[in-house]
Amino acid sequence: MDVSVSPLFKGRSLLTWLDYTAEEIRALLELSKQVKGEHKGGRFTGKTLALLFEKRSTRTRCAFETAFGEEGGHPVFLSTGDIQLGAKESIEDTARVLGRMFNGIQFRGFKQSTVETLARYSGVPVYNGLTDDFHPTQALADIMTLEENFGPLRGETLCFVGDGRNNVARSLMVICSKLGINFTVVSPPALFPRRDILETCEALSAGSGARIRISADTAELRGACGIYTDVWASMGEEDKKAERRALLSPYQVNSELMAKTGRSDTIFLHCLPAIKGEEVSPELIEGPASRVWDEAENRKHTIKAILLATLDCL
Repeated sequence: MDVSVSPLFKGRSLLTWLDYTAEEIRALLELSKQVKGEHKGGRFTGKTLALLFEKRSTRTRCAFETAFGEEGGHPVFLSTGDIQLGAKESIEDTARVLGRMFNGIQFRGFKQSTVETLARYSGVPVYNGLTDDFHPTQALADIMTLEENFGPLRGETLCFVGDGRNNVARSLMVICSKLGINFTVVSPPALFPRRDILETCEALSAGSGARIRISADTAELRGACGIYTDVWASMGEEDKKAERRALLSPYQVNSELMAKTGRSDTIFLHCLPAIKGEEVSPELIEGPASRVWDEAENRKHTIKAILLATLDCL
């Protein structure tokens, strides 16, 4: 393994990138790029990984299962229909039991407090596969995809268009503020990011040189190397679809909006699944500017890097 990864990764959870330094994130990105080009196996042989899912998933489940399984590990999928998580059995007790049987735990669900409790009581690394607050594994794959297209990103600008309060926007704001990447949220004022995360990221950006901007004006897209969006109503918000459609229709990412960057090389990103014709036009997501399929594949490589580093399997 050529990439030097600090032994300080061993045994650590990934709940949010707020817990990692810029140098540690950079090391994981370099490791992700290396494992993408490798075809090895057996580094997780004899290890087990519990995959806890409150929310449905395509990319997160498949990325964790293939990343762990092709290296000889044994991933075990557990939905709320399979175990008693937070129902008949407390989250603390479930964490203690799973920590005795597995080398690590992935959680994809609603509350950030759930993944934090699992990490506190399990005694093994816990990985946030998505909560209502953060989606850290997605954000790492997003940065990897941008770097594959533009190289070093310090001084470049990534723009998130749509619901500025959602978990992907929050995670991108955190990782960009740590890595010195300018980050702009363009959304209606009712969907601006919460003040607490904005203040946290502004403090981080003061040290990295990143610029964080929040605006309702699509003119702020000028100069962006990447335009990112997500569905208008996240899982658990289906009752808000009509309201969000009214608020966000002017912010659909399409060719006209992309042209506002003033660049011919701007790429389009989306964490998927996408509702074509709502947050993104069909011709854009299927067109030459789209990198959503590269981005989806990179979920696997970045997750493998995180697992290799934290489970001490390099």
